[in-house]
Amino acid sequence: MEEKLIQRLESAVTRLEALSFSGGSAAAAASGDDAPLDPSVLAFEDLIGRYLGRVSAAAEKIGGQVLDITKIVQEAFAAQKDLIIKVKQHQKPDNAGLAEFLKPLNEVITKANKLTEGRRSDFFNHLKSAADSLSALAWIAYTGKECGMSMPIAHVEESWQMAEFYNNKILVEYKTKDANHVEWAKAIKELYLPGLREYVKSFYPLGPVWSPTGKAVTAAPSKPKALTPGAPAPPPPPSASLFSSETSQASSSRPKEGMAAVFQEINSGKPVTSGLRKVTADMKTKNRVDRTGVVGTLEKESHTSVPAISKAGPPKFELQMGRKWAVENQIGKKDLVITDCDPKQSVYIFGCKDSVLQIQGKVNNITIDKCTKMGVVFKDVVAAFEIVNCNRVEVQCQGSAPTVSIDNTAGCQFYLSKDALCASITTAKSSEVNILVPGAEPDGDWGEHALPEQFIHVYKDGHFETTPVSHSAGG
Repeated sequence: MEEKLIQRLESAVTRLEALSFSGGSAAAAASGDDAPLDPSVLAFEDLIGRYLGRVSAAAEKIGGQVLDITKIVQEAFAAQKDLIIKVKQHQKPDNAGLAEFLKPLNEVITKANKLTEGRRSDFFNHLKSAADSLSALAWIAYTGKECGMSMPIAHVEESWQMAEFYNNKILVEYKTKDANHVEWAKAIKELYLPGLREYVKSFYPLGPVWSPTGKAVTAAPSKPKALTPGAPAPPPPPSASLFSSETSQASSSRPKEGMAAVFQEINSGKPVTSGLRKVTADMKTKNRVDRTGVVGTLEKESHTSVPAISKAGPPKFELQMGRKWAVENQIGKKDLVITDCDPKQSVYIFGCKDSVLQIQGKVNNITIDKCTKMGVVFKDVVAAFEIVNCNRVEVQCQGSAPTVSIDNTAGCQFYLSKDALCASITTAKSSEVNILVPGAEPDGDWGEHALPEQFIHVYKDGHFETTPVSHSAGG
């Protein structure tokens, strides 16, 4: 890396010397034409060649969606390089101008996030790891302590922490299955740590350095289009992007909606009940002659005769291509059993409600996605047991499970066997997660341990120290 960088710098010096002899160096510096030869730009090109090239090489071997998301990562880093060059050619913009300036990068990040939406694919962890990691490139939006962001180096590190949750899942799942996936996961981590972090540390630890004599950055004026007769109305404005230019002052000046309006009304000092309608005696349910407390037979039958069918699609319970068990849209089924299992197979449970599934054998991976009141009893998993986007699920492990991950879930009871007590349990954006472990005696009671969902962050010695809020449910 150092030899290539020295060669690029020597080439840049040679060109600058040629410009100086021709009397054009001052004009070039003023216009920013020499920005592509700046050491920071050359170093970023080297970062792309060294670290991103390794990610791309691994993605080429995997193909499919992993290659697609990797190409978007390449687009994002190319957009960042262009922005680094433009920073040297432009003056520091205001908030509106900054949003316009960062628009190319924001569009690529939005493109990556769209790949993670919808039904979960087999490479969901790859997509999330790559898409979440791109927020690290927002370091270039740092404009000072008042901007609300962490400083560039810390921002890169914090952004990768969000992506690492899914990156670790890849390492666990493919540790003994496919070395190309492991290589991809390791390479994309090194792209940011140490790659991007060391780059920012070397050139922009305090944020981008704008040109005091460069061009001004202004927000693009909006041009309303005339509507032709019969033409559909224009779409509503998009939601706030990653680099929203709105300030807190602007948002506070808007009329509040929803609960914010309620609180504003309470704090205004006006009588809260002044705008409410008066309920008269004849409006009360007990006094209305058109209402009775008896449910008609026809009405009752119309409710009970509707079959329980999932809106998401028809129910599925099948082995797909000999590798993946699909258990989908099962409602009210308490007798679901998978008996013919293989350690190379995975089980994907999606959109089920009020059902119970037994997995009588060892499988590679089990995932519960978007389920409510779902119960799962399983023997062993080779890689991991995952719970994502669920409500009130219960899981019992009768054998071993090296890794358990619970993401965006409200209410989870997880029973561990004695062989699974060494499991690594990861939680994110989840609440009411209880882990139950067997007692010391064979007939002893289960010990219930509530995993923390609240944390205390204290700024100390230049960094934040985080400790969980203690729970009293541990047994």
